[in-house]
Amino acid sequence: MPKASIIVPAFNVAATLSETLQALSVQTFRDFEIIVVDDGSSDQTVAIARAHDDPRLRLVRQTNRGLAGARNTGIAHARGTYIGFCDADDLWMPDKLAAHVAHLDANPLVGLSFSGSALIDAASRPLGLSQRPRLRNITAPHVFKRNPVGNGSAPVLRRAALDAIAWRPAQEQARDWWFDESFRQSEDIECWLRLALSTDWQIEGVPSALTLYRINGAGLSANTTAQLASWERMVTKLTPLNPAFFARHAPAARAYQLRYLCRRAISARDGAAAARLASQTARCSLRPLVEEPVKTLVTLAAAAVLGALGPRLLDRAQSALARKA
Repeated sequence: MPKASIIVPAFNVAATLSETLQALSVQTFRDFEIIVVDDGSSDQTVAIARAHDDPRLRLVRQTNRGLAGARNTGIAHARGTYIGFCDADDLWMPDKLAAHVAHLDANPLVGLSFSGSALIDAASRPLGLSQRPRLRNITAPHVFKRNPVGNGSAPVLRRAALDAIAWRPAQEQARDWWFDESFRQSEDIECWLRLALSTDWQIEGVPSALTLYRINGAGLSANTTAQLASWERMVTKLTPLNPAFFARHAPAARAYQLRYLCRRAISARDGAAAARLASQTARCSLRPLVEEPVKTLVTLAAAAVLGALGPRLLDRAQSALARKA
């Protein structure tokens, strides 16, 4: 039985899957399996997975169930004590799995181990940006407000921690759910927050940006209204777990979420959305301004410049700041 399982959800990812699998195969920690879950692809995804030369790889095929459903199928087939996830357009650094295995081995109370992430573009080129979250003393309010895990390719979880949050919906005949398949967005934060609120498992990070998280144009211009609606549905779903927690922390968490969406709108150069989200952020709660004044003020200022003067002047301002830095 392998010590670790790496689950790769795959839906029409022929352009990136081979690179992802190669990055996983060269992990310095060797005792693992790769489970590629083909989620009803219509391109060459299945052929690429079958052609990958690594006997540790297993291919599981299913009709389309979405990202959460592919992860759940992978968990159901996983044999490892530790289970990691790598989306089929992201990459792992060679020592990522070794770092998480060592971390979980040394800290039996940690159920979710994660790393920071460096951002890459569609051609796998570094964007010079990274997610470097807090690694220790992570509480449920911090998960709710700041989501230090960051993305679905960053964590490696203890199987026992995942099983502590498993359930089987009435309509499900085949297997348990760990991720909520009714969500097509916000399924990651819903899972991490449910773990933090309903179990005693700790969440901690390991140093370094060990995940390479791919950003593309379609991702940057994703519908921020739909993203916010999904986040709000997550809050509504989880509120019965601890009504007092959500009454206390939801306003600040909502402001952080609005700021995050504002930054995505700025990156997509969507001035109208950025201005709207910046205004909502300021009205919702002042907590982001108090706790992270520089990042919040820069976001609000960028939204104002983009909305008033357009993307060209914002690009010039960012280039001038980069030259001075």
